[in-house]
Amino acid sequence: MPVFHYTAVPLAGGRSVKGTLDVESARQARATLKERGLLVVEIEAQKSGTAERSRLRLGSSLLTRFSRQLSALLDAGLTVDEALTVLADQSDNEREKRLIAVLRGDIASGLSVSAAMAALPRAFPSFYPTLVKAGEESGHLAGVMQRLAAYLEERAELISKVALAFIYPAVVFVVSTLVIVGMLTWVVPQMVQVFQGAHQTLPLATRLLLAISAFVGDWGLGMLALAVMASVFFIVAMRGEAFRLRVHALRLDLPVFGHFERAANTARFSSTLAILVGSGVPLLSALSAAEGVMTNQVQRAAANAAAAQVREGMSLSRALAMTRQFPPILIHLTASGEATGRLDRMLERAAQELSRELSRRIEAFTTLLGPAVVLLMGGVVLFIVLAILLPVFEINQFVK
Repeated sequence: MPVFHYTAVPLAGGRSVKGTLDVESARQARATLKERGLLVVEIEAQKSGTAERSRLRLGSSLLTRFSRQLSALLDAGLTVDEALTVLADQSDNEREKRLIAVLRGDIASGLSVSAAMAALPRAFPSFYPTLVKAGEESGHLAGVMQRLAAYLEERAELISKVALAFIYPAVVFVVSTLVIVGMLTWVVPQMVQVFQGAHQTLPLATRLLLAISAFVGDWGLGMLALAVMASVFFIVAMRGEAFRLRVHALRLDLPVFGHFERAANTARFSSTLAILVGSGVPLLSALSAAEGVMTNQVQRAAANAAAAQVREGMSLSRALAMTRQFPPILIHLTASGEATGRLDRMLERAAQELSRELSRRIEAFTTLLGPAVVLLMGGVVLFIVLAILLPVFEINQFVK
């Protein structure tokens, strides 16, 4: 049944409203809205072609909310179509409304829920329809959706925690940098006029500051343009697989930050794999889907290589160990899970331990980073101020 998007105003007066209708024709849509006391201002059929689908996407926060609400409605006994109708009616986001309308249309045409979601790859990650399919086949879609919603919420919380932890140091660094650049390009040149009248040797700190100020004044714009060009070149080069792989390998080798990235990717991989395996998805299919949640190409390639080894008959723990790209805790807990038949539980435990360790390390790092940034920038500002004031203290000698 076609889906129509409409904009209408109440016949009794008031603000315009937007929504969707599942009816046979635009004429029937107008009649239905008229019965509801609405006058149609604009109406158009839902476009469900490839171009339209490619533009349908949900951000991480919307996807998390969608998953939680859908799992709650399914758990309450509603059918998938009824649950999607409720979500569309209560949503105030136009993107979400359009996506739900496409989902309902595809499901009404005979597609399964997982197949309909798989047809929207920009809205649903690769592991999402795989997990939904496992829930459909096992008859426990509501329970699977609950686990999926919990996983998305935990992942969003971790990302939010990391982002918030770096906000304060970043703000201090940016503000201090702007202050320093302002002093070098405006304050110091004003002081140069005073210093040029003196025929005495200026202090070393002052001479160094003047040299830096002159360099920034002469080459600042050129350096900025060069930085922009380098950024553009880097973005273009990152489209190449070989260059991107080298950059991602370098990121894993960075001190401190490399450990953060490795732990975060492994936690996402392990948690996703635990949900998939626990929902009855075959291990090879689960590995293929879980590989997609990692943002580092080196670790994704390692997971793919491990899947190839598992396909040949090797145990998962040994295959992961051979890649040398995953923390030992994941290897040992995976081996324990394989030996005891509780692989999904051990994978989930590994994800929890890695997430806790990552949170502790990030908290400790940012606790030290904030004061370190303040001291560094304060030291630079102190140097500039002293370099300016030292000649002023010796102004009597300059006059003589």
